[in-house]
Amino acid sequence: MNRTIYSIAQVNEYIRNMFRQDIMLQQILVRGEVSNCKYHSSGHIYFTLKDESGVLNCVMWAMFKPRGLKFPMKDGDEVIVYGYISVYEKTGQYQLYAKQIVLDGVGQLQEQFERLKKKLEEQGMFDEAYKQPLPAYVRTLGVVTADTGEAVHDIITTARRRNPFIRIILKPALVQGPDAPASIIRGIRALDSLAGRDHPDVIIIGRGGGSMEDLWCFNDEGLAAAVFECRTPIISAVGHEPDYVITDYVADRRAPTPTGAAEIAVFDYRRFAQTLQSTQDSLSGQMENSLDRYRRKLEADRRLLTHLSPASRIREQRTFTAHAAQRLTDGMTMALERAFRQQERFSRETLTEAMKRAVRQRRDALSVYSASLDGLSPLRRLSGGFGYLTRDGKPVQAAAEVRAGDRIDIRLRDGSVTARAEEIALREEP
Repeated sequence: MNRTIYSIAQVNEYIRNMFRQDIMLQQILVRGEVSNCKYHSSGHIYFTLKDESGVLNCVMWAMFKPRGLKFPMKDGDEVIVYGYISVYEKTGQYQLYAKQIVLDGVGQLQEQFERLKKKLEEQGMFDEAYKQPLPAYVRTLGVVTADTGEAVHDIITTARRRNPFIRIILKPALVQGPDAPASIIRGIRALDSLAGRDHPDVIIIGRGGGSMEDLWCFNDEGLAAAVFECRTPIISAVGHEPDYVITDYVADRRAPTPTGAAEIAVFDYRRFAQTLQSTQDSLSGQMENSLDRYRRKLEADRRLLTHLSPASRIREQRTFTAHAAQRLTDGMTMALERAFRQQERFSRETLTEAMKRAVRQRRDALSVYSASLDGLSPLRRLSGGFGYLTRDGKPVQAAAEVRAGDRIDIRLRDGSVTARAEEIALREEP
């Protein structure tokens, strides 16, 4: 006999672990009628499920309610609850912790949804390889939805807010009831068949929120095929964010809401314009920088070409030659000046000596000439008894030059005598 004593907490913890280890109890679906339904101020919902065999306490935490409960649950509703079984340790009672609650009729729709989803998935209609990319800049937007209601208003308002120049082509369609799938298919095919400027770049199909029954037309197999075959990219925007329909999986893109679809499809023109302006400014700056760089390079090349050109080399050589000639001229001038100064100095010295020498030579010659002249002087000869005869102031050198009666002046050493010729006697030549 085991005599170990356990606390209540230990027992409840042990039982809770037993529930946790049972895989079936961690993912269980339970059908029953709702009773004692209470919405707590904390957001939690406390209720009881019952049938003819018994009751089961249940709770749905507030964090599961937005995605797990799509209708206002009340007493008497026949529901199917998905969740897990565990022990509430404070009371020692086990209860069902609900994650999702659907009306019992919805449960059948959910089964149909899952069957169709599996079938289409096996056919490859959800494959990413078949999904078309959305164009970055949509000019024409096609919309298939009801022409009244919040969905179309939200799409148009959001699209025009993002791009005031967007063209919107609306194909009104039924979005609820048995005739809705065919109506939506006609809208898709009508938009997809448009040509030229009227052909939309993107098509949005969808509607606002509602119950699973309200959204059921978007779970139609024929509509799924039309979406898959459409040549134009399609965005499926049905209900609110937690809602999923078959077209969400087949479409090229899913949006959580109609507003979100317009946000995805239409580019923000203002941001585009700002980006375009920024890009233009950047390109202009880059071009200007490039032009400045090329201008500087061109100017450097021009200077280099000018420097290396034959004309420049000739000018340089001429300048060099001129400078060299000037230097040579200056050098020669200076050399000549020095030479002239030296020559002048030499010339002055030489001239002086030459003049002195010439004077001496002339003096010596003069002395010789004086001596010779003295020897030839008439006066010297007159001193020996000779006289110097003149007639009419002219020397008389021969007797034949005098005629009888001519006046003759006779100059002697110590004076002169005037006489008249009486007789002329000529000596005969031998």
